[in-house]
Amino acid sequence: MFGKWIGSGLGWTLGGPIGALAGFVLGTLFDLSDKSEVNSGTFVTGTQTTPNDYLFSLLVLVSAVLNADGKIMKSELNYVKEFFRVNFGDEGAKNALRILQDLTKQNIPVTDVCLQIKNYMDYPGRLQLIHFLFGIAASDSEIHPDELKLIRHISINLGISSADYTSIEAMLIPKTDWAYDVLELVPTATDEEVKKAYRKMAVKYHPDKVSYLGEEIQQAANEKFKKVNEAYQLISKERKL
Repeated sequence: MFGKWIGSGLGWTLGGPIGALAGFVLGTLFDLSDKSEVNSGTFVTGTQTTPNDYLFSLLVLVSAVLNADGKIMKSELNYVKEFFRVNFGDEGAKNALRILQDLTKQNIPVTDVCLQIKNYMDYPGRLQLIHFLFGIAASDSEIHPDELKLIRHISINLGISSADYTSIEAMLIPKTDWAYDVLELVPTATDEEVKKAYRKMAVKYHPDKVSYLGEEIQQAANEKFKKVNEAYQLISKERKL
């Protein structure tokens, strides 16, 4: 069962504010015998982020973003469902939505949740969280100002640099000079600066950076890597590099 799989693989997320949410959701949905034990953090097994820690953290932040504009769009739920369906099958998608449905009824202490994630999750993993959140918010073809404001707040409290935030935003919200934003450059950058930035970003966003989170997340992370290459190819073509 998807729920028991998540429950058995959670580590640091069973403590702190995320643990309180996990205790409620997993305790009610998946028949954990002692909900208070989950809330107390007794089950915490270590500080290394497991794939299940990552997925539950993602669902917590997704629930906050979905509620940011006061309404949950079907297109947003479909985006989340498709992500889990592709990576975890139909049953995984079904149960992820069950967890998400319960989380959207809770008051998510976003700042505290972000600080907990920042303390336990490495930087590449946090970058991928922001990429997922942008993808969900943009799934209905536009991002509501309240969603954008919340994602920016999440990014700041996750310790994401302003340049990296702008880069990820440009991948999912194309605008003039988006390719330069993705590579964290300005249009006046020299050809050598473009090449150097591409090499740097290709390393930063390489899917192997999140390989420890499992094949599913690594596969999803490949989207960022493709966007970096797409941005570089566009600039190279314009400049005839």
